[in-house]
Amino acid sequence: MTAGDKNGPLAVATPAALPAFLPSELAVALAGGERFVTHWEGAGTVWHVWGEAQHPAVVLLHGGSGSWTHWVRNIAPLRDAGWRVLVPDLPGFGDSDLPSGCTDVDALPAHLHAGLQQLQQSGQCADEVSVVGFSFGGMAGALWLAEHAQDAQRLVLVGAPGMGLTVPERIPLKGWRHLPTPEAQEVVHRHNLMALMLQNPNSLDDLALSLHAANVARDRMPRRRMSSTDIVAQTLPQLQVPVSAIYGQHDALYKGRLPELQAAMQRQAAHWEQWHTVAGAGHWVQYEAAPAFNTALLAQISSGG
Repeated sequence: MTAGDKNGPLAVATPAALPAFLPSELAVALAGGERFVTHWEGAGTVWHVWGEAQHPAVVLLHGGSGSWTHWVRNIAPLRDAGWRVLVPDLPGFGDSDLPSGCTDVDALPAHLHAGLQQLQQSGQCADEVSVVGFSFGGMAGALWLAEHAQDAQRLVLVGAPGMGLTVPERIPLKGWRHLPTPEAQEVVHRHNLMALMLQNPNSLDDLALSLHAANVARDRMPRRRMSSTDIVAQTLPQLQVPVSAIYGQHDALYKGRLPELQAAMQRQAAHWEQWHTVAGAGHWVQYEAAPAFNTALLAQISSGG
């Protein structure tokens, strides 16, 4: 599927493709989604979409080395609560193209802005939009709405880095691409998921492992470095939309520092709204504690700003 020209209108939607390894109940819940491709400067961004086009929209931005599947446990509850759910594969990840010269998050706002405009002009997205960004996607969302304040009415940061707060011990992630067998790679994937993404070993189920392995293999932006800066802290005062946040209690990026993080966000955001800590969860909070997360997110995006 292609657009009429490199920045042109959308072509007809195709059915959203679901990973073959999804459990049957999740595959049934996510049936009926659509797939759109938007274009900016020759690069295509793939959007996975559920719900009625006239409903208020929530845009879910995934984390680094991820894809739309970072939100696999959240899409159906949002749709069923009356939202149009739009989940792009960010440029350089998943099914989306890596734009020329794109090496980090600061290159993404133009593609997200152009994509949302194309979806709205094609009648696929309402004017009311909430942006929810997980981790790397939180940085992308903040930068996007700082540059294009008219694109959304609120921003929710989920496990976002870029606040200039670090933990004493470096998160011990391991490389895997050089390993010769899938079995050896799986050992490292399990290690990395528990080091960064999850808190409870029981959360590392077959689905989490399959999603992670499929996603990291399609990461074409490996040298990004802005997550270790204070780029979100610098951007918060510029945002003209209400900002809320949801973090897992044991987020590895802020171990022992969540109270400082909350205070910093409340102090620096020009239009602060709500904070929510999800008890017992790690960084990938929307997967590990999906019911509690979904409840908190719906409360935040339904608050009216």
